[in-house]
Amino acid sequence: MQAVCAMLPRMTRASDCSCTTTIDLLPSRPLQPAFVALVEDALASLQQALGPLLHSVYLYGSVARAQARPGVSDLDLTLVLTRPLAADEAALLEQQRLALQARHPEVSKVDFDIGVLADIRNPAHLYSWGYWLKHECRCIHGADLGLQFAAFAPSAAVARAVNGDYVQVLQGYIAGIAAAQELATLRRLQKEAARKLVRATNVLRPAEGGGWPRSLEDYVRYFSERFPDRAERAAFFLAQAKAPTASAEDFNAQLEAFIAWMQGQAQAPASA
Repeated sequence: MQAVCAMLPRMTRASDCSCTTTIDLLPSRPLQPAFVALVEDALASLQQALGPLLHSVYLYGSVARAQARPGVSDLDLTLVLTRPLAADEAALLEQQRLALQARHPEVSKVDFDIGVLADIRNPAHLYSWGYWLKHECRCIHGADLGLQFAAFAPSAAVARAVNGDYVQVLQGYIAGIAAAQELATLRRLQKEAARKLVRATNVLRPAEGGGWPRSLEDYVRYFSERFPDRAERAAFFLAQAKAPTASAEDFNAQLEAFIAWMQGQAQAPASA
């Protein structure tokens, strides 16, 4: 299949990147033209801010799948660093993120998901970082760590490793949504929370079998097939993940109820 490096010739020369092949995990498609300049700018900014601390950079989400919508989608990047950031380095990276976001209205937000090389290579994180880099990411700079892992069969264990923090993360969103003073902030937080919840439904998948969801629609479809009585609630959060419209009070009430239900299901005896 076509190499990721070959799909991004203006950003990274083949001699600079060991991500020389891809497998049938993400669609092998070129970047959409609307996002090429953005990704190039992001790489230049990261290299300027982090220098030798930057081991590798990966696209994930809709831009990685070549399904992004200009002005609507986010730019999602996983950054692998050679060591944890010091406080001043973290502050500089955040400045670069905000400046990049301000320069590029073709995305609604720029997100950095940060990992440290030693953690990724730790066998204890095989089902979390290993799966993430292998199945969800495209290397666009540096040595592709995903090539070090075999493909992961769909399983509840991997789903829990990737989404096990969902309760804590969503409780943080609930607090932020309740405190939001501006409509733009409220809608951004609702969109992010809804996406996190939709993806977190995968922790309730059967122990084995099935496939890996590729899109938010996949997550909702798989969930609704198993829990048809909750399909309407799942559809609500799918809609909010795309174009939030609910009031803060209604959104948080439904989110809290869904979290409580999911926790109850996780503690119940397995039925499938």
